[in-house]
Amino acid sequence: MNKELFEAIAILEKEKNISREVLIEAIERSLIQACKIHFGKSDNIKAEVNRETCDFSVYAEKTVVEEVQDAVLEISVEDARKVDGHFSVGDVVQIPIKSKEFSRIAAKNAKDIITQKIREEERRSLFEMYSTREKEVVTGIVQRYMGKNISINLGKADATLNENEQVKGETFRPTERIKVYILEVKSTPKGPRILVSRTHPELVARLFEAEVAEVKDGTVEIRGIAREAGSRTKMSVYSNDPNVDAVGACVGINGARVNAIVNELRGEKIDIINWSDNSALLIENALSPAKVICVIADDDEKMAQVIVPDYQLSLAIGKEGQNARLAARLTGYKIDIKSETQARESGLLEEIGYDASMSGEYDDFGDYYGDEEYDEEYSDEYYEEYDSVEE
Repeated sequence: MNKELFEAIAILEKEKNISREVLIEAIERSLIQACKIHFGKSDNIKAEVNRETCDFSVYAEKTVVEEVQDAVLEISVEDARKVDGHFSVGDVVQIPIKSKEFSRIAAKNAKDIITQKIREEERRSLFEMYSTREKEVVTGIVQRYMGKNISINLGKADATLNENEQVKGETFRPTERIKVYILEVKSTPKGPRILVSRTHPELVARLFEAEVAEVKDGTVEIRGIAREAGSRTKMSVYSNDPNVDAVGACVGINGARVNAIVNELRGEKIDIINWSDNSALLIENALSPAKVICVIADDDEKMAQVIVPDYQLSLAIGKEGQNARLAARLTGYKIDIKSETQARESGLLEEIGYDASMSGEYDDFGDYYGDEEYDEEYSDEYYEEYDSVEE
């Protein structure tokens, strides 16, 4: 057994994830190429490597002739019968070739062929490994800053975190571990080119899948995410099991689950709301923590008018309009928010038949929500939960 070659192939197969068969075929091709350089021809050269022992042999197939015209391709009857006395003109004789006799140039060329093949297979293996992980979250180690981009080591390959995929204000130290979302993996002559992101909304979804068992097994579905990276995320969830509270599952006991994700996102706030197939109710939930008097939703035009108590207007709109903006992205509706006073002055309250006597205590909400009545008990329960998370 060729022990050294056997061990070398075993190591490459394990560490580089390169097929044993591919390596052996590369060795066979390199031996044939070395013969071509040494003898000038290789059409009649055969190289074989034993798959079990890694012993290899190289031989030339020569035709037996009366008079030799080409010593590389032909052999005389006399010389052939020295190998085996039964050979005659026209027979093919296999003449062993000793690889030790190869010239230095031939040997180096054979080595280069094997090395090149190993590199090609390593690049292919890495590409296949990471291309199957596109749209997933992985943990990487910060390597260095490359201008405004950051090099992230993912274990067996480096990824690039471009400036436009970085959260504004986030800074990292070399050797720091961070989670990133794999956007794209491209195959290039120098190996896979991996692009990652810290701003993509799906980063939040994948973090919840990893942290929340109910999301991972499909009991709780993430129906939508609207994100302004580094500042705030709104996420709608739905439970396929009536005995499982979707929001509660994502929040966790004392907020443990959501807080773990908030910490990973460096303090980014996360609003988790219940998804509803009633568009008006969904919009009301999306505007939380603001309390709403009523929502008038036009499903055909994808527009909604929302009326809130006067003192809730700024909360509903949010700082620089962020709350309303994220709610609109999450629901897909263009949302027009009016205070109770504005709605009264414009005649909107009278138009929808709002009873002004309800004003004053806003724990009771109006009952106009598109085609369905609003469940007051459900809303109170939700806000108690939400407020505890916010605290």
